[in-house]
Amino acid sequence: MTHPLASLRKSLACAHPAAASETIALGAPALDRRLGGGILRAALHEAYAGTAADAPAATGFALALARRAMAGKQKPLLWVRQEALSTEAGAPYPPGLADIDIDPAAVAFIRVRDAKEALQAGAEAGRCATVGATLIELFGAARAYDLTASRRLALAAAAAGAPIFIVRAGAAPAPSAAASRWLVRALPSRPRAANAPGSAAFAIFLLRQRGGAAGHAWRVEWNRDRGAFKDRTFDAPSLSRPVASLSVGGAPDEVAPQTAGRKFG
Repeated sequence: MTHPLASLRKSLACAHPAAASETIALGAPALDRRLGGGILRAALHEAYAGTAADAPAATGFALALARRAMAGKQKPLLWVRQEALSTEAGAPYPPGLADIDIDPAAVAFIRVRDAKEALQAGAEAGRCATVGATLIELFGAARAYDLTASRRLALAAAAAGAPIFIVRAGAAPAPSAAASRWLVRALPSRPRAANAPGSAAFAIFLLRQRGGAAGHAWRVEWNRDRGAFKDRTFDAPSLSRPVASLSVGGAPDEVAPQTAGRKFG
């Protein structure tokens, strides 16, 4: 259900707890050790699509992180996206959300015209402690998302103690106040019994981590039953089937495999 931007303040009862310093573990021990336990909860995080075709994968990765952040919390996900993304990458797909183990009924979806409106809506929601996580999708250069705008979002996340995820499609990584920055590419998944579609798989590159090590790459798979990522970095040959676009688009799309078995420096 799409909520107009003008009614956002009325649909969210805001509170302002102290910023949380805890981390959100990804669920894969090797990744979490490298990240120092996980990504910061009360912070801004970015996921860049490696190519235009990887935009659904970047969104899926951010949604899986949001699912980890909201585990055990009876709070909704606020999802803000520019209208142009529905044309470029497909519309949000409720069964795909369910496959990531996010209840579509617990998602407040806001469609806006441009990056400025998306950032305004995200900042409004991001500072509300009643929201479990906020996802903002931006398309193209999105000049409104500059260092000042990213700092505003980072402060909102710190005030509410809940993460804000920015997904960038059709843009190059740029300086920001994000606590972590990822480059995401789609990977083929492993088939299930009876050749059924496998779990979502991603090649992820850690471009930046505040106060931690960056420049590392992993191949990961989302395990819906555990609600966690599984490290497949050293199991690349088993990832041999096309992966479905889980979070957006009305029908599965085949994505060509990408090379991800190196450090990203």
